[in-house]
Amino acid sequence: MTLTLPQENLDLARTSSGPWQTVVWNDPVNLMSYVVHVFREYFGYSTARANQLMLAVHNDGHAVVAEGAREQMELHVQAMHDYGLWATVREAGA
Repeated sequence: MTLTLPQENLDLARTSSGPWQTVVWNDPVNLMSYVVHVFREYFGYSTARANQLMLAVHNDGHAVVAEGAREQMELHVQAMHDYGLWATVREAGA
């Protein structure tokens, strides 16, 4: 079975000051408790905030977990991938 992430339409040649967002997507693999653990460990979120974001991922299919400079959001996405979560970068407001 092949699973694909929604494609974000980003024009890499376009210059923009952002801000940019790290978006974590729902997946059929990771337990909700693990997602909370990742958000607490990596981002340093409180248990309440990590649970709120995890529920958004679960119920809405995705959640914006960070916003800022594009380079930092790309680092966050790579970290989420290292934890086994699905994540992408998108421009805020896009």
